[in-house]
Amino acid sequence: MALSCSNLCSQLSLIRLCGLRTNIINNLVHSPYASGQSRLPLCRYYSSSKVRRGVGRYVASKLQRANSKYEAFLKRRFPRFYQLYHTFVEGFKLLYQDAKAVARIKANMGSTGVEFKDLPYREMEMLRQFRRNVIKAIPLVLISVPPFANYLVFVLMYFFPRQLLIPHFWTASQKVEFQGIYHSLRAQHHQPVLKGLESTSSSVKDKQLQVRLKNLCVKVQNGVNPNASEILAVRSLFSGPPLGMKRMSTHQMRHISPLLFLTPRLPGFLIGRRLNSHALELLQLDRALSRLGPHQLSEAELRQACYVRGLNSGRLDVNQCREWLSQWLQVSSSLKESEVSLLLHNLVLLSANYPKGSSRH
Repeated sequence: MALSCSNLCSQLSLIRLCGLRTNIINNLVHSPYASGQSRLPLCRYYSSSKVRRGVGRYVASKLQRANSKYEAFLKRRFPRFYQLYHTFVEGFKLLYQDAKAVARIKANMGSTGVEFKDLPYREMEMLRQFRRNVIKAIPLVLISVPPFANYLVFVLMYFFPRQLLIPHFWTASQKVEFQGIYHSLRAQHHQPVLKGLESTSSSVKDKQLQVRLKNLCVKVQNGVNPNASEILAVRSLFSGPPLGMKRMSTHQMRHISPLLFLTPRLPGFLIGRRLNSHALELLQLDRALSRLGPHQLSEAELRQACYVRGLNSGRLDVNQCREWLSQWLQVSSSLKESEVSLLLHNLVLLSANYPKGSSRH
């Protein structure tokens, strides 16, 4: 697969010979005996820069050919390993492209003074996803720092791709499988969040709002999808006591955190700050998406948007995803920043029963 020593020596000898020939010709060209007419053709055909470019192209073609032979060998003898290798190589390409795009966005933000909340939807989503991916990749990078530890890292990545790798290095089937696993983990917190809402309703002083909140919780617990108007009817309870971001119980916040894939094992004040930050970011994403128009999203972007907002989009068709996202934006577009707590609870209220409860309004 690699170049043999004899081939390499012969090519180096050829390179030295070409360099010597170039120097001799250049000396002849620049001698006082060389005519002005003959100088130009010789410089054009035998310049050292062209020789270097030719050598570079030759080395690149040899490396590309060796790499192709190596991939063909892996594909023929070790097909499972080849799939991992190919996914890994393509993942690095995608990650490099994302890093370049993020650097460009950051540079543009610095030069024009544009804030995060004013960015277009795709740029905003790329910054958000890239930050989360880099945070997840940091432990793996630290493990690979010691000498020869990269072999251990490769083994770990092979056996624990969901825990260690970011989505860039997942196969298409792994993306569907792993998203399903992650959604099942956050779905375990649906009932605790609903029970917390229901128990909180007893402390609401306004009897009409109390009844509305309790009916909303019972409806979702019974497997029915609420509509946007029913959710917005209790929005005032999520801007102050008892369900506002600064008034919510720590117990309720600990059940909401896994819905955003955040750890609940932190002090209450830190959980509140992280939830508030993520909720505001999600609200800004929704506003940018409304400016763009959900119909402008590709199928992959549409599914990702639904998944981020609490829906297991991998098992739904495109029309169902579009219908659900329009309902979500109908709620989100009506909220103020002081009401972002409702947006967090909407991860459960709007997605817990979709689509099986759609016909039971």
